[in-house]
Amino acid sequence: MEKFSRRDFLKLTGASLGAMAFRPFAGIIPSGRYQFPEGEFLGRASIFPTYYSTAIKSEPDPAAPTVRDLPEDELVVWLREVVGGAKSTSKRWVETPEGYVYAPDLQPVRNLPNTPLVSMPAGKTGFWVEVTVPYVDLIIANPPARAGWYKDSVANNFIPRLYYGQVGWVDQVRTTDSGQVLYRLNEKYGYGDLFWMEATGLYPLTPEDIAPIHPDVDPVEKHIIVNTTYQTLSAFEGEREVFFCRVSTGYDSESYRTTAGGYNPHRKLMSIPMGASAQEGRSGYDTPAVGWPFFMNGDGIAIHATFWHNDFGTRRSHGCVNVCAEDAKWIFRWTTPYVSLENSEISLAWPDHGTKVEVVQRTL
Repeated sequence: MEKFSRRDFLKLTGASLGAMAFRPFAGIIPSGRYQFPEGEFLGRASIFPTYYSTAIKSEPDPAAPTVRDLPEDELVVWLREVVGGAKSTSKRWVETPEGYVYAPDLQPVRNLPNTPLVSMPAGKTGFWVEVTVPYVDLIIANPPARAGWYKDSVANNFIPRLYYGQVGWVDQVRTTDSGQVLYRLNEKYGYGDLFWMEATGLYPLTPEDIAPIHPDVDPVEKHIIVNTTYQTLSAFEGEREVFFCRVSTGYDSESYRTTAGGYNPHRKLMSIPMGASAQEGRSGYDTPAVGWPFFMNGDGIAIHATFWHNDFGTRRSHGCVNVCAEDAKWIFRWTTPYVSLENSEISLAWPDHGTKVEVVQRTL
């Protein structure tokens, strides 16, 4: 375990924050304590609301008076989900102590801090972690930053973060003079950036956390059906449905549509940054640490965890199948081939294949 002085850390942050130098960097500097609301379940204001803002309403209806607007990433206590007026296609609203928030605009999160590891596990070059708090702030460890998402965050005076449910690879552990433990995130398949994170928000995954689900079932019997009409996913063992969830497939346009047909999985790994350049008819995007990706084919179409919206049941993607983190993790563990912490990436070649996926459209 390397010792990391406060002076070194301040030098590091000063070299990387630039425009954010005069803003408080809650979480890593100076105390390491996040000021999250107290509640068993929390909601985080979306960075991509369905319209122009995430508003608290006096009643669960878009026409009701606005109590106040929530800025990006503000947290509220999630009391319960209720049915109200539709803002887009959904009628789901979340009751909070102040009023009601349209559910697709509010990410369900929890605050489950961890006791951090103070050194690297013996004989390991790194370990996988999952974010178990609403968010953890990031500081570039090897400036200048290369990733577009990080540079855009800094340019817009927004703190770069990982969010609840994201998954990443840690390759170093350090402790500050004040006793604060930091993990270094290594985006293994990204731009080569390294990031320091406050460790209490990150849970080191164990073999049990990703152990196969129903491994005794013949892999040939396992298959998935994604219905783009109803925006649902069903997992089958033979004729028996064993899992069901809402999804968000590609927008209904030529550029983004999730095409109907049969898919043979191409690649499976714990986490990956996802991005695409802007092209004619398509917008660009750049997203780090996307958890539990199960690539359906070689064109980059995957079933994966989604932390940037809660509008499942509605088309919202660039062609992938978006699911919430908990559902994505179940699908990842259930599908074949099975992935372990030691063998955390598998690429498949024909005729070898994993759990087949069929994308269908239904009108009835």
